Amino acid sequence: MRPVGLVAMHARSGKVGLNVIAAAVGARTRGTSVRFAGDVEETERALRELHALHRPTVDAKLVTAWSFYSPDFEAATRDLAELEARTRDLDVLHLAGGVHATAEPRATLHAGFDLVAVGEGEHTAVAITSALARGDDPKSLRGTAHVTPEGHFVSHGPGERIELDDYPAFNAEHRKWNAIEITRGCVYACSFCQTPYMFKARFRHRSVANVRAHVDAMTKTADAPRFVRFLTPTSLSYGSDDTSVNIDAVESLLAEVREGVGPDGKVYFGTFPSEIRPEHVSERALAVLARWIDNRTLVIGGQSGSDRVLAAMRRGHDVEDVVRAVRLAVAAGFRPDVDFLLGVPGETREDREASMRLAERLVTMGARIHSHAFMPLPGTPLRDAEPEAIEPETARAMARLESRGAAYGQWRRQLVTAADLVRSRRVAAKLT
Repeated sequence: MRPVGLVAMHARSGKVGLNVIAAAVGARTRGTSVRFAGDVEETERALRELHALHRPTVDAKLVTAWSFYSPDFEAATRDLAELEARTRDLDVLHLAGGVHATAEPRATLHAGFDLVAVGEGEHTAVAITSALARGDDPKSLRGTAHVTPEGHFVSHGPGERIELDDYPAFNAEHRKWNAIEITRGCVYACSFCQTPYMFKARFRHRSVANVRAHVDAMTKTADAPRFVRFLTPTSLSYGSDDTSVNIDAVESLLAEVREGVGPDGKVYFGTFPSEIRPEHVSERALAVLARWIDNRTLVIGGQSGSDRVLAAMRRGHDVEDVVRAVRLAVAAGFRPDVDFLLGVPGETREDREASMRLAERLVTMGARIHSHAFMPLPGTPLRDAEPEAIEPETARAMARLESRGAAYGQWRRQLVTAADLVRSRRVAAKLT
């Protein structure tokens, strides 16, 4: 067996994925040394340290692990080119994974990455590092894709889907704390979202006991945060197999976590990154949240003021569900932050006008608007679609809400990102 040195390129989006991948590799692959690096220079330094660590006996196999969302793909590609130029004297395998690499493996490989982990990465990353330790070629493993020296694309399909309890939710050894993933996959399959198309349209939940074990690990570590957040596509779906709400399961989870963090700890649920679907909001659900959580802001996915657009998005709720959710949340003492998504393909000016009317109505009820612009994310049904233009009148209406402190968001920046994604998709299409 030869040693393996893995450096997680911890510079951009995808950090949570790298945390859990590195934790899985460190726990399940003997002889693997793990480092984290925040930029190209740190990555080079870590690679050289790992190379020197094992050189007196045998050269280690060096791996860099990359994970990035689609808007960061081009920046990650530039980082890779710079790193390769600085480490030409080292034998390094550059491994990319995550939602973008899974959705666009050809483009990712043609950008210079040596191997792509397709789909869920925990089991695949362990298999890859184990193969390298044995001296085997990981390019034949399930869950990987590569390009042959002749330029042929080869994929062995998505990696093995895991049970969340079987793998860590953060990297305690390296003090990389992040929101605890309590649910993977999503039964709603909204047309603009990458989650259900990478993790499949069904729910898998981390058990209450396993979540509590993670909380206990945090509370026993001196420099760990004294608050807990959760990662889930829809927080009130915890414990459910379908579109129903299992509020007893949600309360069991929150009560156990509350006990675990103790009187000085904080529990944040129903806010980023654990938003709430509007049709799940009920008086009972709000009473449970009010009892156990510390945040008094709830992020609710409204998305549009047009029932036609909501149906086209496959949202599974209507405008009245959003209004009802805001009314109940305000009455229970919460401030709702309602997500709106503008520029969805097929959306008309009249649809956007309806969204702005709804936004004004919700603000008068006590909500705040969290605005987004549609981005054609790879791996979704709308990957090839172009955003609808947002007319000046809508932009001015958003600006008026923002000037009153009634709205916030990155929708202007996302317009630029959307244009970049359209251009990148055209380039990627030429590679298929």
